[in-house]
Amino acid sequence: MFYFDRTIILLIPAIIVSAIAQFKISSAYNKYSKVTNQRGITGEQAAINILKANGIYDVEVEMVNGRMTDHYDPRAKKLRLSQEVYFGTSIAAVGIASHEVGHAIQHNVSYTPLILRNAIVPAVNFGAGFSWILFLLGLIMGIKPLLSIGIVLFSLTVIFQLITLPVEFNASNRAIKSIKNMGLLVGNEVNGAKSVLSSAALTYVAAALMSIMSLLRLIVLARGDE
Repeated sequence: MFYFDRTIILLIPAIIVSAIAQFKISSAYNKYSKVTNQRGITGEQAAINILKANGIYDVEVEMVNGRMTDHYDPRAKKLRLSQEVYFGTSIAAVGIASHEVGHAIQHNVSYTPLILRNAIVPAVNFGAGFSWILFLLGLIMGIKPLLSIGIVLFSLTVIFQLITLPVEFNASNRAIKSIKNMGLLVGNEVNGAKSVLSSAALTYVAAALMSIMSLLRLIVLARGDE
């Protein structure tokens, strides 16, 4: 069966890294979401202050339902924070809110990797939806062109994941820089925010590795069908 072939071994390193990443982000978040920052500043306040400090006045900060649903929407120019980050005064809340503002700053200064990532989203969504379907049809029916098309479409996901890495790391760097320069967090609190954001960054590394190994698996399966 396709899902139980030997090429599944190729995914094991990525699965291990993903498990480690999830453990680290859970541990860091659980630890620093319980530690209130000395200034008592909320995630919302941190976001607004950093936006203003960077001369950004057209981005609205609003609350969104869910946990770990924080994100910046470049089309609507809205920075959406989960309830525990929006109202939260923890080190984790300030760190996460600041990271999302980092994306708003990237958008404001036309950060190239962010522009590229946003530009390929439609193609990536299309590829993610059809790549495996076409590949499986090609594998089952022995139609080699379908295998190739499936691989090409899935490659878009790999490109997206690779472009995401500098986008996320840069946003975290901007966040920590703002936190330090503006004194939003003090002393070891900054290290706490770094721990949360670096752990979160590892999840993107794991996702990129998984997509790369999955692409390699498709290539191996396609060659094995020759």
